[in-house]
Amino acid sequence: MCFFKINSVIRIVFLFVFVCSAKLLVADSPHSPLMGKKVLVYTKNGEGFVHDNLKESADAIVKMGKEVGFEVDVYMENSTELFTDEHLSNYNLVVFANTNNEVFNSNEQRLAFRKFIQAGGGIVGIHSILGTERKWPWFNKLIGGSFVWHPKKQDLYLIKIKEHESTSQIPTIWQWEDECYFSREYYAGIDVAIVADLDKIDQADQQSVEKHKTSYGTLHPVVWSQKFDGGTSWVTTLGHNKEAYSDPLFLKHLLGGMEFVAKNITDLDYTKAYVEEFNEEVRYDFF
Repeated sequence: MCFFKINSVIRIVFLFVFVCSAKLLVADSPHSPLMGKKVLVYTKNGEGFVHDNLKESADAIVKMGKEVGFEVDVYMENSTELFTDEHLSNYNLVVFANTNNEVFNSNEQRLAFRKFIQAGGGIVGIHSILGTERKWPWFNKLIGGSFVWHPKKQDLYLIKIKEHESTSQIPTIWQWEDECYFSREYYAGIDVAIVADLDKIDQADQQSVEKHKTSYGTLHPVVWSQKFDGGTSWVTTLGHNKEAYSDPLFLKHLLGGMEFVAKNITDLDYTKAYVEEFNEEVRYDFF
């Protein structure tokens, strides 16, 4: 009987904490630009390493949708009908949640996705999106870079260098266990909001850190956003651990990034989609 009572108390406390966290998330976004929007969450991984956090990341966004008031469709795999003009026109933004390697089935799908962005659509990228479609230069520019290496998972010393929807709840100095992703290079158009202090990376990794440093030096991009080729993107390279998707601070960070994209997109206008081939050069004078 005593064991039953203790278990019941634990369940009640857990439920109370969960409900309070949900209410806090909604309270932080009483008039969220995501309200009424439709979001496609995509978690497909191509051949290679697959994270074990796919379900957790997708479930977290579904839960956000219920709390904040936006509709979410989750696709764990690709299909012929998924990336077409007709299907994508139903959505305001696409979340690539821990996708990795090649995730489009054909160049026709790549073209459809690029036209969605040019029509004014938005993209949110989480963690290993940086390793997604590494052979497609346009996609690398859209998301800001292309993964090349990371040191072992460890406590990162993160610094907020810009006020942004995705950083409003983040302390100026944020210590967070994760992987620090490096790109071969970073696209010139990104607007960096959070950096990692590379001097604080474990000494055992410092030789490789020096090898992979970019023009950003020791203040290394971790979170950024940009307007690109008609659309809006926001990327966080954080989010390796499954536990991140139940962490209130990380969830506010993720929600803020999605709200930034939602705020900066309008109704899709496919008359602005100028490409006929998926890999055409960007026309910077078009928009």
